[in-house]
Amino acid sequence: MNNTTVVQSMINAIDKPAIFITPDYVIHAVNQAYIETYNTQVILGQSKCHQISHHSNQPCDKHGEECPLQQCQSTARAANAVHIHSTAQGKSYCDILMKPIKDDSGKVLGFLEILDAIDYASTESKKGTMIGQSAPFKQMLNRINRASQSTIAVLLQGETGAGKELVAKAVHQASSRNDKPFVVIECTGLSENLFESELFGYEKGAFTGATTSKKGLIEIAHGGTVFFDEIGDVPMNMQVKLLRLLETQCYRAVGGLKQKRSDFRLVSASHKNLLELVEKGEFRRDLYYRIAGFPIYLPSLRERHDDIPTLVNHFIKYSEYKHKKFSANALTLLSAYAYPGNIRELKNIIEQSALIANEDIIHSSDLPESVQPQHIIIDEKKSSQTAAADLMSLEDAECAYLSQVCDQFKGSSAELAIKLNISVRTLYRKLQRYELKLSVL
Repeated sequence: MNNTTVVQSMINAIDKPAIFITPDYVIHAVNQAYIETYNTQVILGQSKCHQISHHSNQPCDKHGEECPLQQCQSTARAANAVHIHSTAQGKSYCDILMKPIKDDSGKVLGFLEILDAIDYASTESKKGTMIGQSAPFKQMLNRINRASQSTIAVLLQGETGAGKELVAKAVHQASSRNDKPFVVIECTGLSENLFESELFGYEKGAFTGATTSKKGLIEIAHGGTVFFDEIGDVPMNMQVKLLRLLETQCYRAVGGLKQKRSDFRLVSASHKNLLELVEKGEFRRDLYYRIAGFPIYLPSLRERHDDIPTLVNHFIKYSEYKHKKFSANALTLLSAYAYPGNIRELKNIIEQSALIANEDIIHSSDLPESVQPQHIIIDEKKSSQTAAADLMSLEDAECAYLSQVCDQFKGSSAELAIKLNISVRTLYRKLQRYELKLSVL
C-alpha cells in the first residue's frame, strides 16, 4: 500500500472535516465531511487550503491570522489555531489542529489538518452566540473548545460584566452533555440554610413551611452542567460542604436520610483573584484546586476594542431600537472608551443613547457624558465652523490619547506597540516626546 492510499484511508476515518496538505498549501487528500462543509470542488494536487477556506489566493498569515502549517514546519510538532473560514453556512469559526505526517523513516510527507466547527461564536451579529473576531477573543474560543472536549472542571476568570455566564453556556453547548440541563447557581448572598435547600432540595416537613418535597438544583442538573457563578463569594463555613459535593457528587436533601448522587459537569466563575483569597485564608486551597482544573481567562472589553463596532450593531439590532443606527463618529467614541463595566456597561450605554436620540441616527452628542472624551467634542450636527473651533490639534489629541492608554494599558511596551500598529521604536519616541511612561517600562 503506497503513502497516498494510507493517507486517504486515514483521512476517511476522521469524522470531522479533514485534509492532507504539503508545505506549499496544496491539498492532496480530502474527506467527505470537508467537501460538505465548504460545498466547493477540491481538485487534488491543485487546490490550496487557503483558496477553499478563505477564498483567497494568499495564505492566512497574510490576512492577520496565525498559520498552523507554518508553526508545524518551524517546530516539527502539532499546532493549533482558531480561524474564520468561508463555509457553506457563511463566515464561521473553526478550531484547526495541524499535525505533521511522517513515513517509517521519519521523513515528513505532509500535514494533516482537522477542522472543528465552533457554533457558539460568530464574527457577525447572530442571536444566542458570542460575537467577536479580535485576537483575545479567538484565544478565549480556543480554550473554550479544548475544555468542551473533556469533563475537566472549568474556572472562568475575568472582570464583572465580561460575559462569564455566556461562556459557561458555550462550554456546555459544545460538550457531549449539551442535551442535558444547564443549571446556574448564584453564589452571592446565599445563606447556609438557603444554600443547602437550593442545592440539595428538601423533604416534606424538613422545616416550617416545607409542605411538599422539592428537588434541589444539583438533582435537576443530573447529566448536565452546573455553573457556580461568583464562587468566590461562598462563605468559608459553606465551602466544606461544597467541596464534599464536588469531590463525591453525593448529597442529602434537607430533612432526608437517603444519600443521593448527581452526575454533573462543573463550571465555576469569579471576578475575584481566588489565589489571593487562598493566601488570605478566605478561600479553601483544596476547593480552589478542585474547581480550577482548566482556567479560562475572559478578556475585558477594553482588550477587545476591535470587536466593539460589531457588538454595538449586534445589541442595537436585538433591542427595541433596532430601527436606529450609530453614526461613524459615535462608533469611534464608543470604540475608544475603556468600559470598566465591560459588556454589561456597553449594553446600558447603547440603550441610553438610543433612548436619548431624537433621530434614527444616534450621534456622538447622544452618548452618555461618561463616554465623551475630555476636551474633545465631536458633534455631527454642528456647523463646520463651530466643530472646528471645538477640536484640539492632532498633536494634542495624540498626547491625550497616549496619556489615557498609559494609565489603562496593563501589558508590555511591545504588546502596546502591536495594539497601536506601530513599531516599538516609534512608541518609545512618542512617549519621550510627550513625557509619558508605561508602568511596565
